[in-house]
Amino acid sequence: MIRALILTHRWLSIPLGPLFVLWFATGIVIHYVPFPAQTESKRFAGLAPLDLATPLHGPAEALAARGIDRPGRIRLWQRVDGPVYVISTADRSVAVHADTLATADVANPDLALSVARTTAQRRGIDATGAAVAALDTYDQWTVPNRFDAHRPLYRIALNDGDGTELYVSSRTGEVVLDTTRFERSWNYAGSVVHWIYPTLLRKDWAAWDVTVWWLSLAAVIAAVTGALLGPIRLRLSKARLTSRYRGWHLWHHWAGLLCAQFVLTWIVSGWLSMDHGRLFATGRLTASEEEVLIGEPDWTGLAATALAAVRGEAREIEWFAFGGRIHQRARRALSQQQISVLDGSAPRIIGRLLQPADVNAVTGRLRSDCARSIDVEPGDDHPFASDVPDAPVYRVVCGDTWYHVDAASGAVLDKLDPSRRVYRWLYQALHTLDFPTLLAYPALRTLIIVGLSTLGLAFSMTGMVIGWRRLRVLSIALRRKG
Repeated sequence: MIRALILTHRWLSIPLGPLFVLWFATGIVIHYVPFPAQTESKRFAGLAPLDLATPLHGPAEALAARGIDRPGRIRLWQRVDGPVYVISTADRSVAVHADTLATADVANPDLALSVARTTAQRRGIDATGAAVAALDTYDQWTVPNRFDAHRPLYRIALNDGDGTELYVSSRTGEVVLDTTRFERSWNYAGSVVHWIYPTLLRKDWAAWDVTVWWLSLAAVIAAVTGALLGPIRLRLSKARLTSRYRGWHLWHHWAGLLCAQFVLTWIVSGWLSMDHGRLFATGRLTASEEEVLIGEPDWTGLAATALAAVRGEAREIEWFAFGGRIHQRARRALSQQQISVLDGSAPRIIGRLLQPADVNAVTGRLRSDCARSIDVEPGDDHPFASDVPDAPVYRVVCGDTWYHVDAASGAVLDKLDPSRRVYRWLYQALHTLDFPTLLAYPALRTLIIVGLSTLGLAFSMTGMVIGWRRLRVLSIALRRKG
């Protein structure tokens, strides 16, 4: 049994040793420089005020023009070539000119360049030297699945001091991502290596998922066998515990005993990041839950008169279904908005946010044991936050299942059943130390993460040296035998 553990640990650790070193080193980088993503504040800062003085067709006419009867959400925004409806469905995003109902795809690179320049200027970035760099289906920063509805993407280099690049959707004309030279450079030494994220592999999600899952599982086995061998290979000599090893093996043995718990929980939780529904729930709504929480309202009645209900300047108008009724969300600033219910009569203004009573009225139809909604407070064991500053996220507890609804957008952010709650602790909490107590003290959390990762890095380097030496010995032996 011990011999099997030794052989398994040895021959898995030799090829995986360099990967452990890279994982710990790049984990430190990721903590300081996350993977590029466009925040809601940046997106909204690039929006221009809507021109509602021009006669526009209604959202229902835009849906009919593209043959869509069940949209997810509809948004109206002011593009450089006029107001445009963006219709989002489960698997795509399409754009329609609000004044002509013509397709609003971006086939002209000059239009993409104009959108990028205008957006950059509104964000306070110098875009005088901007130029279209490429039209790509995939590149290193747009491989995540959330960009599938927008491919291919125009990459616009602003040629400013920060080396900013904007990505413009060819489907909707929106800026969907921004990166800087600093982010790109450090992410090659961070997320790209840590997640095994080269474009060639990651653009095929299924191949990437299987590859990283099996590599991570092999790493788990290597870590588990090492953790089991650590105490076993100790011996009692003159009333004290000593190691059976010398040299690099000795350093590796004692370092392993010191950080075994951290390495084991970290690698197992990293493997669970690739779970994707294999062992734990995904948090997706069932068809019956969607029927209650979202519903199937009559979108055909959403005429242009809905726009008349918007008072004052708006930079974006959004329509979404919640509880089987269409809601209109007029946004003037990131935190300034007005939500109204459109139910065939005059719009009923709810206020800036969905109210608890509105959410309770809908979620109460899910199950008979649903409690009244409560706000998810900072420091909660299961933290959720809205993209809108100071907007609450409502938690509704229905038996052993929790639903989280964004008061600003009506989006159901997640469904936490017992399996999903366990996953939160085994993955998020253990892998990123996402514990409420530590989140309240970010400097302490950073110190612990960097300290433990450095310890894991040093430990892994001792294993890599041992593996390299063993390969050299094996190579010499094979040459002599040959």
